[in-house]
Amino acid sequence: MVAEIKIYNTLSRKKEVFKPLKSGKVNMFVCGPTVYDSSHLGHAKTYIQFDVIVRILKQAGYKVFYLQNITDIDDKIIDRAQRENKDWKEIKKQYEKSYKEDMKELNVTSVDKYANATDYINEIISQVKRLIKKGYAYKISDGWYFDLSKDKDYGKLAKRTAMEAEDSVSRIDDNKEKRNKGDFCLWKFSKPGDPVWKAEIGDGRPGWHIEDTAITETEFGSQYDIHGGGIDLIFPHHEAEIAQMESISGKKPLVKYWLHTGFLKVNDEKMSKSKGNFYTLADISEEGYNPMHLRYFFLAAHYRKPLNFTWDNFDAAKNTYDRLKNIIAGLKRSQDKLNKNNMELAKKQFLEIINDDLNVPKALAYLWDVLRDNRLNNTEKYELALEFDKFFGLELDKEERLEIPKEVQKLVKDREEMRKKKNFEEADNIRNRIKKLGYSVEDMEGEVKVRKL
Repeated sequence: MVAEIKIYNTLSRKKEVFKPLKSGKVNMFVCGPTVYDSSHLGHAKTYIQFDVIVRILKQAGYKVFYLQNITDIDDKIIDRAQRENKDWKEIKKQYEKSYKEDMKELNVTSVDKYANATDYINEIISQVKRLIKKGYAYKISDGWYFDLSKDKDYGKLAKRTAMEAEDSVSRIDDNKEKRNKGDFCLWKFSKPGDPVWKAEIGDGRPGWHIEDTAITETEFGSQYDIHGGGIDLIFPHHEAEIAQMESISGKKPLVKYWLHTGFLKVNDEKMSKSKGNFYTLADISEEGYNPMHLRYFFLAAHYRKPLNFTWDNFDAAKNTYDRLKNIIAGLKRSQDKLNKNNMELAKKQFLEIINDDLNVPKALAYLWDVLRDNRLNNTEKYELALEFDKFFGLELDKEERLEIPKEVQKLVKDREEMRKKKNFEEADNIRNRIKKLGYSVEDMEGEVKVRKL
């Protein structure tokens, strides 16, 4: 028996009771990165939030297969390789590896399969050939294009057919020979020095949009349950996916539920290297923050809502997370007797919150309510926090490896000496000196625990 979940569907613009195509089983696809550069804050937001969505579905009792593509052939990859005088395969391997390492650091662990576009070249060519046969594709000087005039449903997801400022622009689609302004490239003919695959339709490489439909058709068939991605991908990328696959199969809809994460801005502006507000995950780490600070920051906002990153509001999230970890560490030492009725009531309330439109921020706020609830003892609070963290993935019970400065280590030893000599006044003075250096000292049974404030 699976729990009822309500989700907002971009296709219908409504909150709907979730009912997958096959009872109890969910096939979910999320657009992955183009691996030509390091992971940035936008990647972190999208993939953390979808990781939690998968956790919610699994905790509700669904068997989820989460598929994510890796765009490992693209103009941006080729351009970077040429600038650095490297092979394009070297570039894509380098940044694919760093992306997966970053996701692991962020505790994004729910992806069942990363599918590289270049592993599906035969399937991509097959889709292009079928579109040609059905009359949806035409050939011009630089490749095969999709003819939008043949698809009367185009624009049904975005509720429009024209580009807007915040859209993620389509790759390889500028050619004056196109029949219609919005027609997009399916297969790009090779140029000297470019990666190339031999094909009956002409030697070349895939367009951007068709990578995803070739992957999902291979793994899921012509229809599946959930497609996710950033809101900037709705048009034209996701519209193009719908046009391609529904034209090939004749089955509608391609996807039953479309989920999109809201825009991320930095200091109220679009993130851009030229504006100096472009931050990678490595930049965040160099500033002394850990990946869970970033995860907490993104979970405190609803996935569909826009979010503005500033160092001040990020620092506030970091402090809140650190306080939460310290509270959980304190509760862990309690050995109170559990009241199962209290526990079940709190769990029920939590599930009602998080299963209604995947409301993670409200569920996170409820965790704080539980920690403040005097009707619950410390052990109950601790157990509930760990239960809720199965959804959040915030590693609330994980001990952090802390590099303690030598100065602090010496003061801790000095304080222990003073305590052994029963000079408690001097021991307290040393504790205060340790605190001024940014650390706390807790006297636990058989050991002294040092924490970073």
